[in-house]
Amino acid sequence: MVDKKYPLENLRNIGIIAHIDAGKTTTTEAILYRTGLKHKIGEVHTGDTTTDWMAQEKERGITITAAAVTCFWKDKKINIIDTPGHIDFTVEVERSLRVLDGAVVVFDGKMGVESQSETVWRQADRYNVPRLCFINKINQTGGDFYKSLDSIHHRLSKRAFPIHLPIGFEQNVNGVVDLITMKAYIYKEYHDKNLIEGEIPADMTDQVKKYRSLLVENAVAEDEQMLEKYLEVGEEGLSEDEIRKAIRTAVLTGKFFAVTGGDGRGVIVERLLDAVTDFLPSPLDRGSTWGTNPKNGDEVERKPDASEPFAALAFKIATDPFVGKLAFFRVYSGKIVAGSYILNSSTGEKERVGRVVRLHADKREDVSEIEAGDIAAIVGLKGTTTGNTLCDPMHPIVLESITFPDPPVSIAIEPKTKADQEKMSQALQRLAEEDPTFRMKINHETGQTIISGMGELHLEIIADRMKREFTVDANVGEPQVA
Repeated sequence: MVDKKYPLENLRNIGIIAHIDAGKTTTTEAILYRTGLKHKIGEVHTGDTTTDWMAQEKERGITITAAAVTCFWKDKKINIIDTPGHIDFTVEVERSLRVLDGAVVVFDGKMGVESQSETVWRQADRYNVPRLCFINKINQTGGDFYKSLDSIHHRLSKRAFPIHLPIGFEQNVNGVVDLITMKAYIYKEYHDKNLIEGEIPADMTDQVKKYRSLLVENAVAEDEQMLEKYLEVGEEGLSEDEIRKAIRTAVLTGKFFAVTGGDGRGVIVERLLDAVTDFLPSPLDRGSTWGTNPKNGDEVERKPDASEPFAALAFKIATDPFVGKLAFFRVYSGKIVAGSYILNSSTGEKERVGRVVRLHADKREDVSEIEAGDIAAIVGLKGTTTGNTLCDPMHPIVLESITFPDPPVSIAIEPKTKADQEKMSQALQRLAEEDPTFRMKINHETGQTIISGMGELHLEIIADRMKREFTVDANVGEPQVA
């Protein structure tokens, strides 16, 4: 199934982004479960989720590094990047948005828009990433779809329109009304295998009519032909497919946001998966990528096509305990074949592609080639770091790199024993390769090693990883803010 070739229009590269604790990882787990990759949904509090795969993530119940997972839904292939919601790890979000085509923004239905939701929303605006909104946890006490929708309108965008309305309130939520098909989809228990299609509850008729009219009227406004037809025949005269097409066109502008919601642990994510494949862009919708020719500075275009010269961006370096250094990359044009040579045009060095692996969070599968539009990881690149361009040596190109902020918080760190000294500097070097917002330097006056990061949690986790992954015990000083 995995080696089957998926045409580019059937590929989705999406990120799941949110404020900490909105239920992002849980929603990703439910997606993996529903797409048939997982037999039992991993729950964050028991520490067995798939995308939270570092030991600290499992203990703390937060996502630290963005793991890339591939799954399949109704003849579409979806690469999902699960990103952290904690402010200290904003760099991971920034990094993934650069290589995604679309995003699902998850909100906590009890809280509505929170500070970090605003931060990630602005980041997505900056990269012009089309997105869907998923209002999670509306099945819990205090969860309210309409209040959350209101806060999206007030704090993020007035142009957010529901495509589904929840049936029931708080603990009694048991399905949605689809405003496109005008059918209800309900379940008895959130972990049911399937949704049951039925008629719209009588007490919701007026509300459904109101929200459907708002959705259709605003979606057709983005497409001239559709708008003309709408003005001619009205909402009733448009078919389901035409409404879907209008919503897709509107979402792809990056200025119109389709909203859905429900219990992110359950069967309702099937509706979210349908929305991802129906409305979020494929690599073809995102079009060409531009870069510069390092030899003469000319602007060069790369189309999302396997027959073009190879060009890709390394967006994350991770140290895997089993296979060593993994470079996650997004292919923009051409294809990469295991065993071939490529040019790192950012450094000017040639590198050999040893193995190419597709990741399912912490399981990896070897593949012989990866084509335009896809995301995977290369094992064993020596000199490649985050933001480097990888390309065909005969057709060099440098893609726009990813810029990272300077880390504001510093602490002094020293090994507990002499034997740990060398191991510590190696460990810190490896960790700095993975994370461009983590820096280390020696203070020559005091001889101390100073490490800097985006916040206390960031540095705490670095010290923790040193101990776990590199068995280095260290004493850590008090944080100093720059």
